[in-house]
Amino acid sequence: MITISRAGPADLDALAQLFDAYRQFYGQPSDIERGRKWLRERLRFGESMVLLAHQAANAVGFVQLYPMFSSVRTAKTWILNDLYVDAGARRKGIARQLLQAAADFAKTDGAVGIALETNTDNTAARALYRAAGWREDATQWYSLRFEPGLH
Repeated sequence: MITISRAGPADLDALAQLFDAYRQFYGQPSDIERGRKWLRERLRFGESMVLLAHQAANAVGFVQLYPMFSSVRTAKTWILNDLYVDAGARRKGIARQLLQAAADFAKTDGAVGIALETNTDNTAARALYRAAGWREDATQWYSLRFEPGLH
């Protein structure tokens, strides 16, 4: 059985392990302490909301949302920035449950929606989102990066 709850300070160690695996999945070097510090600050200052999935006593996945506001809609929205399920727990519907828990949270919070962005070649994630009722928009995204050495 999978249980999903909002992460708090007591969950930080288990969450940091999953967050480190998530970052490694995206090509970042392992750095559990850096991830723990990042998560601690986000949670401490209310800058994000994390839902953690447990199977028995094991943390097996998480979703992290960041608040955003729409001036045009004069409403709160959320950005689903991170979704990860441990490799050994995949193909069991956990990601779908995390997506539903995120949607339930956002609705209860009074938000008018959730946005996310994924690579167009991430076919597995795109299929998951579509199956969960999300729709792909034709919106063009742009980015401006501030990285050392880039001019």
